[in-house]
Amino acid sequence: MIELSPEITTIIMLGAIVLGVLTGFPLAIPIGGVGVIMGYLLFGPSSFEIIYSRVFSLVTSYTLLAVPLFVFMGSMLEHSGIAEKMYDALYLWLGGLKGGLAIITVLIGTIMAACVGIIAASITMLALVALPAMLKRGYNKSLASGAVVAGGCLGILIPPSIMLVIYGPMAWISVGKLFMAAFFPGFTLSALYCLYIGLRCYLQPQIAPVIPPEERQVPFLKKTALLATSLLPTAILIIAVLGVIFLGIAAPTEAAATGAFVATILAIVYRQFNLQILKGTALVTLRLTSMILLIGSCAFAFVGIFLSAGCGDVIENLILGTPGGKWGAFAVVMFIVFLLGFFIDWIGILFIIVPIISPLAPVLGFNELWFAMMICVNLQMSFMTPPFAPGIFFLRGTASEELGLTMAEIIRGVIPFVILVMVGLGLCIAFPQIILWLPSQMIK
Repeated sequence: MIELSPEITTIIMLGAIVLGVLTGFPLAIPIGGVGVIMGYLLFGPSSFEIIYSRVFSLVTSYTLLAVPLFVFMGSMLEHSGIAEKMYDALYLWLGGLKGGLAIITVLIGTIMAACVGIIAASITMLALVALPAMLKRGYNKSLASGAVVAGGCLGILIPPSIMLVIYGPMAWISVGKLFMAAFFPGFTLSALYCLYIGLRCYLQPQIAPVIPPEERQVPFLKKTALLATSLLPTAILIIAVLGVIFLGIAAPTEAAATGAFVATILAIVYRQFNLQILKGTALVTLRLTSMILLIGSCAFAFVGIFLSAGCGDVIENLILGTPGGKWGAFAVVMFIVFLLGFFIDWIGILFIIVPIISPLAPVLGFNELWFAMMICVNLQMSFMTPPFAPGIFFLRGTASEELGLTMAEIIRGVIPFVILVMVGLGLCIAFPQIILWLPSQMIK
């Protein structure tokens, strides 16, 4: 065993992770490797007890059982064809607006976010359904790309969200309350996106041509019926999952199981269910859940050693010593989360940063639920800020080569939406009830 001050240990452990990430290793390797090696050097064989107890508590967490269930639900819903039907219905209603197709894209992303919970599925659906329709009708490629990425990324914020399921147990916050707290911030971002698209297309009508009336000449009753039949299955699923949580009937884990069952029934009703789809959905669930648990286990091991070595106190003192009082400290936390989003996946950010900074909320005098949601809203930017930017890469990998979409066009398209997330954060600071009102109405 070696003797190192907490300050030196902090620099070594964080520096080693940064070096490992920058050299291109998968995140789990540098996090787990640094945790195990530094643990043995600092505490000897007893470090393995720290690591084992933390990893065991993670993989046996009852709340985290909701992760594979929500992944299964989202993947099954992706195959149901609901998004396509919803797009066709909204197309008839809003296609005549300037920027109408881009607004529809964000709205579908918002609605599907309340059903899917994973950005890969949301962006894939929008890239296959909405993007070709916009580009075919002469939409600016950057505007269309930005709408797809921003709308799809709402799937990780608006409940049911895997991000919130992971955040809750680590910060000792009710996942059900996190779900309710995320609704209005998510809807606020959606409204800001739609407002931006509408204003920009009003000022620059050439970037989003209005759909000709002859393409939308459908009787009112038929349009209404199409909209109702496309939204009804979504409403059923939302009630089956989030309604039972809000009413206190079931916990998130049981609600996730209900959602997975209802999503399967919907796929059967829409005649999109077969053995191949079931197999594909199971494999996606296994792959994503395994990745989350692997990164989580390695991060839990790292954080256990990090905190045991006194490094958490170093970070806490550093943040609390920031000029500007509690708002200065809050700004530093937000900046750290934003900066990490350039280089590390949101899963890694949550598993590493939340156990370290969540105890700061009561010390600084902030509501813990509000503080947690501000971090989650902040993480929306991590999906759209290169070089990591999973939202951008999901779109680039899904979009057909025939569309001629370049990475530069996608990046230009998402920059305004990153700025709008910052505006959303400002609104949540100015009006904290955006986050706190709905959880206060929950039935215990």
